[in-house]
Amino acid sequence: MDSPENEIRVPGKIGDRSTSDVVVRLRTQDGRDDWIYCHSHILIEKSEYFADRLSENWPTCQILDSRNCVEVYCHESDFDYHVNVLRLLYAVIDGSMDEMWHGVRNALGILQVAFELGCPQIVTACVKYLEAVPWEEAEEEEILRMIPHIGLQTEPILARLQPVNPSAILGIFLSTIRFATSSPPPPMNDLKISAQEQLEYMITEDDDAPLLTADDEIKLVVKECVKSLLSRFNNLLEALLCEPVESVCGPGIMQSFQSYISDLSWAGQILNKLEIMREFVNNWIDVSDKIVKVVEQASPTAEITETRFKVIEVAAKVLEAIGYGTVILPTAKRLHAVKVWLPFVRVTKPLVDTVGCDGDVDDALTVKIDGELWQSLESTLVSIILALPSEDQAEILTEWLGNEHIRYPDLTEAFEVWCYRSKVAKRRLSLVVGNHAMTNTL
Repeated sequence: MDSPENEIRVPGKIGDRSTSDVVVRLRTQDGRDDWIYCHSHILIEKSEYFADRLSENWPTCQILDSRNCVEVYCHESDFDYHVNVLRLLYAVIDGSMDEMWHGVRNALGILQVAFELGCPQIVTACVKYLEAVPWEEAEEEEILRMIPHIGLQTEPILARLQPVNPSAILGIFLSTIRFATSSPPPPMNDLKISAQEQLEYMITEDDDAPLLTADDEIKLVVKECVKSLLSRFNNLLEALLCEPVESVCGPGIMQSFQSYISDLSWAGQILNKLEIMREFVNNWIDVSDKIVKVVEQASPTAEITETRFKVIEVAAKVLEAIGYGTVILPTAKRLHAVKVWLPFVRVTKPLVDTVGCDGDVDDALTVKIDGELWQSLESTLVSIILALPSEDQAEILTEWLGNEHIRYPDLTEAFEVWCYRSKVAKRRLSLVVGNHAMTNTL
């Protein structure tokens, strides 16, 4: 049984015409006009607004139905909130009113009216409720719009939205990057993907600045985590190459391989944003032969085609870093990259296109969206080829012109530039040598 101090005491019943001495007249611009019979001692005790209106300081006191009358004008949308506030004035605020708010939006409406009418007990109870309950996104936006204008007493509501200490941000980033690159078991894939998405969001500059700026400490930890991921991937490649072909084709094995590829694709994006791609690119090029061999020895199925495409996504990031000078590699490595990935790309695209055409709507949509990737990859390969020695370019172009997959990647631009450079090479070099000789003579 509740003790007397925990009970809601009702010193006067709202709407009781026989005992009331005040009429609160709620009026709206739409013509609504309701009379609510109240008691002056309750209004004066719990509302600064009514205390002022019913005091001698108020120049005129209207009489309605032989009672003092206080008119309150409000918008139609706020009418029910005014009625609720008047009802709450009759309740003792003792911490047991949680069930009276009926949701965040209702509590916000009551809070706004309670603030305007100067009802500190109701304001405190609203703040206590809103600070404790979960909010939907639209409710959160409404809170941000309204609460700051009310005053210091509502600050606890905004505590969950305040900027976080930089050291706390750093701590959660480092913990998350370690988990996201830890290759957890398949049942935890959803958690891993969520962690990866949030890490990328934290360091991305969009309408807002990044949540943290990558300093040397952050970059070092990221590189170490990705290095560990690459090491485990290399170990998997070695193990797969030692297995019989039929074992490699097993669903569990390829699922593990594809999981690593997805992680590496994400890691490449993070490293690119942080401008620390060098070790990643070098490692990928070093194991390119193994990656291609593992994929090509698997039986051609829709799953393997998807795996091929995931591999292409990572290779595209690596080749882009090479092709546009983000990572500088020696000629031998760049030539090796072209010789490994050019054949793989030209065979994979028709397979992916076939799956997209034969599959459902989602498959076709995926291929359509990723059309930009194929175009970007083609441009990247052209850039890498044109940066090679002319003899190496000639070898690559000769093979391309005799290949059945001549349409993709289209190396026409590289062919045209090679022809032009080759034709004018002697003249251009002779001019350079001649100008050099004249300069030395002078």
